[in-house]
Amino acid sequence: MHRGPLYLLLTALCVSPVLHAEEAQPLALNPVSSTPSATSSTPSNDSAVQINALQQQLAESQRQLSEQQSASGERETAQIARLRQENQRLKLQLKQAQAGQPPRLLTDQQLWFAIGAGTALAAFVIGRLSAGGRSRRRSEWA
Repeated sequence: MHRGPLYLLLTALCVSPVLHAEEAQPLALNPVSSTPSATSSTPSNDSAVQINALQQQLAESQRQLSEQQSASGERETAQIARLRQENQRLKLQLKQAQAGQPPRLLTDQQLWFAIGAGTALAAFVIGRLSAGGRSRRRSEWA
């Protein structure tokens, strides 16, 4: 075994966990909560202010997301309706094209069966014709 591909494989295996790692995003703190206030000297008050600020940011982002989804939902509904109409039109064209074609004599499975039977028959005839000029020996089996 060559050592070159083995080293390449080991290098790829060592690097692959680094490629899948995710970087931790630092939390964006509200400027009000990042500066300590004179009235909130305890750590629990600071964390409560941070939690409230984060909850407000979460509520705002959820509201913006729902607005975006409703706007995109209207566009998707119009697009779905247009695609359904096009689908119906294409189905109608397919039915018309199939109605215009004459019916097939054989299906694909029947066609392959006929080709196999023809090949076997041709092989039998060629085998009989090629052995016709020779003297026949009696076989032990016959």
